[in-house]
Amino acid sequence: MRLRLLHELPGTTISDTSVAGIESSQSRFNNYPGLSFHLHSPPFDEQSAKMAGQVGAPPPAVSFEYELLEGDPDHLRTVVVTPTQNSPWIDPTTLKLKHRIGRGLFGDVWLATHHQSAEDYDEYHEVAVKMLHPIKEDHMQAFLDKFEDLFSKCQGLQGVCWLHVFFVMTWQMCIAMKFYEGSVGDKMARLKGGKLPLSDVLRYGIELAQGILELHSNGVLVLNLKPFNFLLNEHDQAILGDIGIPYLLLGIPLHSSDMALRLGTPNYMAPEQWQPEVRGPISFETDSWGFGCSIVEMLTGVQPWCGRSVEEIYHSVVRKQEKPHIPSGLPPAVENVVSGCFEYDFRNRPLIIDILHAFEGSRNAVYSDGGWIGLGNRTLAEKSSGSGYTQWFLSKDLLEVGDTVRSRKPPNSCKPENMDVPEGMVVGLERDTDRDGFVLVRVHGIHDPLRVHMSTLERVTSGLAAGDWVRVKEEDKKHSPVGNLHSIQRDGCVAVGFIGVETLWRGSSSELQMSESYCVGQFVRLKENVFRPRFEWLRKRGGAWATGRIWQVLPNGCLVVRFPGKLVFGDACSSFLADPAEVELVSFNTCPGMAKKYQHLEDIHWAVRPLVIALGLFTAMKLGFFVGRNMGRSRMKKGRSTLIQGDGQYQDGHIGGNPAWLPPTVANILFREGAATATAR
Repeated sequence: MRLRLLHELPGTTISDTSVAGIESSQSRFNNYPGLSFHLHSPPFDEQSAKMAGQVGAPPPAVSFEYELLEGDPDHLRTVVVTPTQNSPWIDPTTLKLKHRIGRGLFGDVWLATHHQSAEDYDEYHEVAVKMLHPIKEDHMQAFLDKFEDLFSKCQGLQGVCWLHVFFVMTWQMCIAMKFYEGSVGDKMARLKGGKLPLSDVLRYGIELAQGILELHSNGVLVLNLKPFNFLLNEHDQAILGDIGIPYLLLGIPLHSSDMALRLGTPNYMAPEQWQPEVRGPISFETDSWGFGCSIVEMLTGVQPWCGRSVEEIYHSVVRKQEKPHIPSGLPPAVENVVSGCFEYDFRNRPLIIDILHAFEGSRNAVYSDGGWIGLGNRTLAEKSSGSGYTQWFLSKDLLEVGDTVRSRKPPNSCKPENMDVPEGMVVGLERDTDRDGFVLVRVHGIHDPLRVHMSTLERVTSGLAAGDWVRVKEEDKKHSPVGNLHSIQRDGCVAVGFIGVETLWRGSSSELQMSESYCVGQFVRLKENVFRPRFEWLRKRGGAWATGRIWQVLPNGCLVVRFPGKLVFGDACSSFLADPAEVELVSFNTCPGMAKKYQHLEDIHWAVRPLVIALGLFTAMKLGFFVGRNMGRSRMKKGRSTLIQGDGQYQDGHIGGNPAWLPPTVANILFREGAATATAR
């Protein structure tokens, strides 16, 4: 029996494992006399090989079919070989560009025809080709590695548009995707008012949330959710399109340095998405913001921040922390979860699974005409149990029996207000629902377990809990050594936000140690040994670093600091950023001497110095008036004594026979003393 390769099959590829399998079969066939095995591969295109070799990518593998020849050569049996895994590479020569159909932030979109042919058939399929902006040569390999990882993770997903990649010219990538006739955005544009019925919004929302959840389960972020990227198939089902491109471009500089041009569409971008290495990191909840913006647009027909420039959107979302307006009249669960999507700190936002549950629970309550059947109280549960944390924050880490717990710190606080549970172990659960209720905690020194609400406790693993300030034991110059712990699993795996890292840093708790904590309201200044800080910082007149007050703590530990001791006019920058590893706390206790304490008093508010100056001037004037008045009184007493002496001399002279009249003294005239004597004369 002989195995002979006939020709390449269209649309399929052969992987290294397939070749290994064939070679293994050849070795087995050679053990039998009369059997032979022949494998013939068609020559690989030299231009494609050269192009692939420039970036270190393997050439596309070859698909094939073979014939088994046994006995009579006239009786052949054809066997088609299917590769064990797909490849993200396609032959550029099989694509023919037709015309451009769109232009986006990441490149132009073209309509193309994909030609697949064989001896017995020819097939033509329309595809959408996105031509990305050129990528620098030294970053090409990193892009390809990330794309192959993304491609493998997207295999088999139902609600995601499939994609392939190929080259058209050096250092410019093209991504081919299945072509769909329309999108949710196109459908909205054809409707009066541009908005969809609530029933359609919930249906599309469920389908999209399911697709996003599949991606998140594989560790893929979308980062570009908007109605025009929600494609519609022939059954009017929503499919995620243009997936993962901003995620692929993270850390890869492009032709433009504008952050808004490579991490999403500005109208749908979360606050941490604008400067992820500074205000980040980006996480799964970042997609919750974009999902919420898309839902609001589908309900109202108006794009969030419509009519504003990129700079204005940045100022509204990042600086002023404004939120899109949510229309009224929604089912309570939907209104609650969409409102939670716009929390500034992404840790307080719902996950996609929370959004999916809310939409699925409200879908059956909606009439076909867009109205809805009330399912309960419309009060939005933005906070939970009065703890200051949102219900979404508290639901991300459910307690289990055997967990070590302690009292939870209030938001923006370094220490808990009360330590009802300094440290204890959960020995029982009394849940009203899956995400709320009470637990029984055994505390050392107390005989009976305490019944405590879950929202007041936080899980402790390896001495660490979510929200703690941590420092890496081995510092990396690429990012700050001090950050904020976002989560810690029971096996010790941690996720930490660091300045300089665009996504969550993941590692083990053994790589971390506790660090000094910071909270809103504390005063800080740069350390004396810091000469070139990571961010700009104010100086005093003498050149020393100024002292500022922490106004906000970002999820990666970055401190937003304002200087109340400086008077700000107009549009001058009123807040600065600081690396927690470069600052030190300042208080009256840390200021030696009265002079330093007074300087810190000036740092508390700019009005302290003018007030002290005004108080000093007022005191000086008051003292001057007091001294002048006392001096005047002493002179008056001296004048009176002189007048008395003069009167005595006058009386003595009159008695002595000197009748001449003498004028009164000046003091007598001013103070009307001696007037009676003059009148008598």
